[in-house]
Amino acid sequence: MSGKAKDILQLDLYGLLGIENTATAKEIKKAYRQKALKCHPDKNPDNPQAAALFHQLSQALEVLTDAAAKAAYDKICTAKKQAEERNRRLDDKRKKIKLDLEARERQAEAQTQDEVQITRTLEEEITRLREEGSRQLEEEQRLIREQIQREREEQQNTGYYSHRNSGAGRCSSSNVTPKLKLKWKCKKEDGTNGGYCQDFILKLLQKYGDVLNVIVSSKKKGSAVVEFATVRAAELAVKNENGLSENPLKILWLEGQPDLAPASQFMSTQGSLSNERDYESVVMMRMRQAAERQRLIEQMQKEDDEEATS
Repeated sequence: MSGKAKDILQLDLYGLLGIENTATAKEIKKAYRQKALKCHPDKNPDNPQAAALFHQLSQALEVLTDAAAKAAYDKICTAKKQAEERNRRLDDKRKKIKLDLEARERQAEAQTQDEVQITRTLEEEITRLREEGSRQLEEEQRLIREQIQREREEQQNTGYYSHRNSGAGRCSSSNVTPKLKLKWKCKKEDGTNGGYCQDFILKLLQKYGDVLNVIVSSKKKGSAVVEFATVRAAELAVKNENGLSENPLKILWLEGQPDLAPASQFMSTQGSLSNERDYESVVMMRMRQAAERQRLIEQMQKEDDEEATS
């Protein structure tokens, strides 16, 4: 048996993640993210125990998100529990009966052979994971790194956003959660909804920040509303996300859109505006764009209302 398999057999993978052995892949990943964020080496550079725990969590994710490796591990755990249960049931009387003891020794020997085979199966699956590369682990660790980076950027930008409390880059109301309207082409008879479902939209937009809710309209094809945790995440999604190349998204603000920057700040950050006429032209253009967005939003809301009442 390789050292890798022995190390894993010493661990309670489900206990490490704080989950039951009936947990789904989604629940396993969620538990991993919560645990790994707390002990990530980047957050605990001076704590070697944190790095060791992060490594163990990575091993747990690696084995439990691979069906074959998880099955082999579960078999070993089940066999151990059964052996412990048998040992508890042994009483003094049975221990004194030679025949019964010999029978149990033969049974234990056969069981040991089974456990050796099961352990080999786990070892083979772990070797396969090493050879193929754990895509699940790499993806989860990438998401962890991105989230840590976002947290750092938000901390660095705290002063910047506080400075903009007068109106620039802020929601018109601090109680308004930023919401975006998504539209795409979709025929009524299209069962795939144009390639966009709730999970797909969530994965598509999570890279910009935390998404609180995704509501795909069941009455109007090709339409959804997305609620973000921060204005910054919604801004990034509006500016950068295009969706599927064969069926691009149209993304518009519904609520929480940042106001335009004040004239003094705008002039200080836009050195390319050489005179007052250039500035007025840009302001007029921004006003027209804002009016056009508002018109489109009202039109889309009207279409949704008509569809709901039809």
